[in-house]
Amino acid sequence: MDVDVTLTRAAALAAVLLVAVAFGLLRRSGDGRARRDTDGRTIRAEDLGVPLGARATLLQFSSEFCAPCRSARRLLSGLAEQVDGVRHVELDAVTHLDLVRRLDIRRTPTVLVLDAAGQVRSRVVGVPARDEVTGVLGMVPVHGSAPG
Repeated sequence: MDVDVTLTRAAALAAVLLVAVAFGLLRRSGDGRARRDTDGRTIRAEDLGVPLGARATLLQFSSEFCAPCRSARRLLSGLAEQVDGVRHVELDAVTHLDLVRRLDIRRTPTVLVLDAAGQVRSRVVGVPARDEVTGVLGMVPVHGSAPG
C-alpha cells in the first residue's frame, strides 16, 4: 500500500511540475514581443509629468527591484537617443498606481509605445526585443501622416 501512495504522490508531483514548466515556457515565449493595442487609450503629457516625444514616446513601467527593467531601460534610452523625435519615459509602477490600473499594467517591465498624440499603439511585456520596438516605431505615423 505504501508503494501505491508513494507512486501516486510522485505522479502528482510530476504532473504539477510539468504544468508549471509548460506555463513558464508559454509565458516566456510572449515576452519581448510587441502586441498591437487597439483599446484607443490615450496618455497626456500631464499624466507623465513630461512632454511627449514629437514622434513617439516609449513609456516604460518599472519597479525598484526589477532586474529586467534595467535591461529595458538601456535598450529604450539608447533607441530614444538614436531615433529623432522619440522620447523614453520610465515610471515607477508603485508610485503611479492610477496609470497602472487605467492601462492594465500587470508586470514590469511593460512598455507602451505612444504616438505623438499620446495614443497607445503597442504594448510589450518583458524586456523588449530591439527589432520589435523599431518595427513598431516604423508603424507610428510621423506628425499625423499615415503609417509607413
